Amino acid sequence: MTATDPWVDLLAGNRAQLDRTSTAERVADVLRQHVIEGALPPGTQLSEESIGKALGVSRNTLREAFRLLVHERLLVHEFHRGVFVRVLSIADVVDLYRVRRMLETSAVRGAAGASAELVAAVAEAVTAGERAAEQRQWVEVGTANMRFHQALAALACSPRVDSMMSQLAAELRLAFHVVSRPRELHEPYLGLNRGIADLIAAGELGAAERKLEQYFDTAEAQLVEAYRQAT
Repeated sequence: MTATDPWVDLLAGNRAQLDRTSTAERVADVLRQHVIEGALPPGTQLSEESIGKALGVSRNTLREAFRLLVHERLLVHEFHRGVFVRVLSIADVVDLYRVRRMLETSAVRGAAGASAELVAAVAEAVTAGERAAEQRQWVEVGTANMRFHQALAALACSPRVDSMMSQLAAELRLAFHVVSRPRELHEPYLGLNRGIADLIAAGELGAAERKLEQYFDTAEAQLVEAYRQAT
């Protein structure tokens, strides 16, 4: 890996978010967001020198950020080799969907207490995905899809759920990389996302929850099959 890798250049744009008192948690937030957006695919080796220079942080701060992300199962440290973005397994995918069903369907079920702003955020994420699809920006469609699901979880009005969903979204984006053509992965779900968003906006939460459950069944089966074909 060299300092000219595109994702390293992207990190340099996040430098303004950090200052001299920035913590490892804030550095981890930046790296996690790049995983969610698909800029750091599984197996990518992370260079302390390149990332530290891009973000303007010390190696000690960066190593602590790496430790946090290893704990979140987004990175792995390989002895005598370095730090890499984690490669997920079929068991990981199944477990991710198990937890997503707990978080997201529960949030939708209880969305009657969510603010109008939180409900609107669900529809806004769907619209962002539709616009990206019109421009054939399929990786961006995937990012919008992640934001849609984070917006669903946010209906729970719980900072702890929001934090858990951010980590799950990053792990799920790693799983998406097993599908070589992102259009095939994301395009079929645009209409499903819109349907769920419309049901929530109309207050039909039971129907939205059932539709989301069916959505998860289909998406999990698709990813598991993609993993089986890749191995």
